[in-house]
Amino acid sequence: MQKVKKLPQRQCVGCRTMKEKRELIRVVKSPEGEISLDFGGKKPGRGAYVCPSAECLKRARKSRALERTFETAIPESVYDALEKEMERGE
Repeated sequence: MQKVKKLPQRQCVGCRTMKEKRELIRVVKSPEGEISLDFGGKKPGRGAYVCPSAECLKRARKSRALERTFETAIPESVYDALEKEMERGE
């Protein structure tokens, strides 16, 4: 009997749906407190996941989901940079 490998699931902070980890983009807060996108999923720090759509990032921004996850205020400039980075990453 062949063993089926379970794929890790994560929840998008924007739309709140569970998806495979590799389908989502990781937003990471580094130990230094810097917020950035992690397309490879390997950067050190606390992570939150968002669908690769600007709509989910907007929803996460509106609901302040990333602020709650990282327990810190996130400046508008960081969200703008995340949107630009996301557009480049697609």
